[in-house]
Amino acid sequence: MVLGDPVAVMPGADAEFRFEWGPNGLRTLAPDAAVVVIVDVLRFTTAVSAAVEAGAEVLPYRWADGEAGAYAAEHGAVVAGRREDGGPSLSPTDLLQVPAGTRVVLPSPNGSALAFAAREHGAGHVLAGCFRNASATAARALELADGGPIAVIAAGERWRNETGPLRPAVEDLLGAGAVLAALDPSAAVGRPRCSAEAAAARAAFLAARPLLHDALLDSQSGRQLAARGWLDDIQTSSSLDVTDRAAELVGPAFKNPSRP
Repeated sequence: MVLGDPVAVMPGADAEFRFEWGPNGLRTLAPDAAVVVIVDVLRFTTAVSAAVEAGAEVLPYRWADGEAGAYAAEHGAVVAGRREDGGPSLSPTDLLQVPAGTRVVLPSPNGSALAFAAREHGAGHVLAGCFRNASATAARALELADGGPIAVIAAGERWRNETGPLRPAVEDLLGAGAVLAALDPSAAVGRPRCSAEAAAARAAFLAARPLLHDALLDSQSGRQLAARGWLDDIQTSSSLDVTDRAAELVGPAFKNPSRP
């Protein structure tokens, strides 16, 4: 057995709450998970949360496969574009203002691609988690899991203009930790509910919680957004537990599960 082989090693196999990174982590944990929570703080899952807060729906889609327009037409949706061009985009700040009932196809190379693939890997239920909806996401995950395992998958970023290997992103580590802290608020002594990986993400979030905005602003992803003048998205993304609406993948779209 090769250490780190995602097929041979099942991280936290006995734990109720598990944590891993990116496509390999999803392939490893999803088949055994009652619920998968995707976390891509800057910006996909925060954008999903913002849209759901506004009463809209988000359809995840693969990045740059050339068929997003046809997919949107099939589902009565609009395709998100660049923020600079106006209209729906990956900007969570802008999506907070989208009209209720809007359906948006939101491709992204990390979070959206993971959400689109989660069911293919056996996930029973899929949620989009971030700081804004961390507690709401945890509550819905516990309801759906009914005692089964919950896998939290941090999307991370990519080196070399979104084509290279996975870059673990601190904002996704902290966002996953926020969901895990809400899942396991007491971290009771005894049989741990969190895997070692999940416990580490949880601890990182608890340490950073007083200064989440600063942590995001100082991250590599945050610095890239700031350089483009999008400090508002960092503020929107660092707001903790400002909504009680979870974002659940129902059919092809993330939506508020309490809405029909």
